[in-house]
Amino acid sequence: MQKEVYRFAGLNVEMSPQHPTLVQRSAPYRTDGDARIDIRILPPAGGVESLRDAAPHPADVDLARLDDVNEYLYYGGVFYRALLHFDGMLLHASAVAFDGKAYLFSAPSGTGKSTHTREWVRALPGAFILNDDKPALRLVDGTVYACGTPFSGSSPLSVNVMLPVGGICVLERGDVNEIRPLGAAEALPWVYGQTTKQVDAPEGELLLSVLERVLGAVRLWRLKCGMGREAMECSFAAMVGKKPER
Repeated sequence: MQKEVYRFAGLNVEMSPQHPTLVQRSAPYRTDGDARIDIRILPPAGGVESLRDAAPHPADVDLARLDDVNEYLYYGGVFYRALLHFDGMLLHASAVAFDGKAYLFSAPSGTGKSTHTREWVRALPGAFILNDDKPALRLVDGTVYACGTPFSGSSPLSVNVMLPVGGICVLERGDVNEIRPLGAAEALPWVYGQTTKQVDAPEGELLLSVLERVLGAVRLWRLKCGMGREAMECSFAAMVGKKPER
């Protein structure tokens, strides 16, 4: 099985994707095969097929599709656990890039974080989605960066860039658009609920250490909002510090 080297989140990752989703999404991250390896992801013992019974699935499931999904989830899980050893962590969020910074909106699935960041993209020339579901965060020389990776949930939207984080916003649905600063202690349980869970005890300690340092180094917000341009203007004005141009 041929191993390839990919570079994302500032790290060289060796892995050997075999199925369409991971092959396609990792292609833009390919780099020199002679690069120094930071993270080496080995296939599961017994191959991806061995993961079929890890979660319930219909008896008539398309096994090729199941293997494709399982490979994508397996490699993503291994990468984000390994990332903890490089002052990094996963955040379940939609990250939008604007004017050289990344703004992250984190919430449980179905809350509307992707809908909200798409309003930023529609309203702001040059804005783009950095990663729509699972951006990597890394602390480098005291600065928190948001990073695109091949792993972005069901969405293919992810770009291989690292940008300093302009703010992290916990998003909730609400009838009135309102945003307020959030202290690190108050934010911790919210953000902890949206990061890597399948960790052992040593990794769990690393996760808490990285999480506390990340929250202490970035501006944090809590946004209650509906969906639409007005909600985007509310978050933009607070997080960027000016009103978007119409």
